[in-house]
Amino acid sequence: MIRELKYVFYIITIFFFIFFVIRYYFSDEYIKKSYRSLNLIDEKINTFSSTLKILEGDTSDIIKYVENDNNQDKKKYYFWNLLK
Repeated sequence: MIRELKYVFYIITIFFFIFFVIRYYFSDEYIKKSYRSLNLIDEKINTFSSTLKILEGDTSDIIKYVENDNNQDKKKYYFWNLLK
């Protein structure tokens, strides 16, 4: 008996939770707030981007290319010969 009452209480609680959540999100007040916030996002982005500082790039000519033709005098080592 108590177990069945507990299940009924859980089901009623879940039903009311879902009902109130749906009621809130489909209300006119929430819809107005969401549209207002979406419209204000563009304005916030524009005001924030106008105050940003632009830094100059200092990474020009930072890569040095090395020619491999200069290193032909290297001695080739073999693994098994090194163990002997």
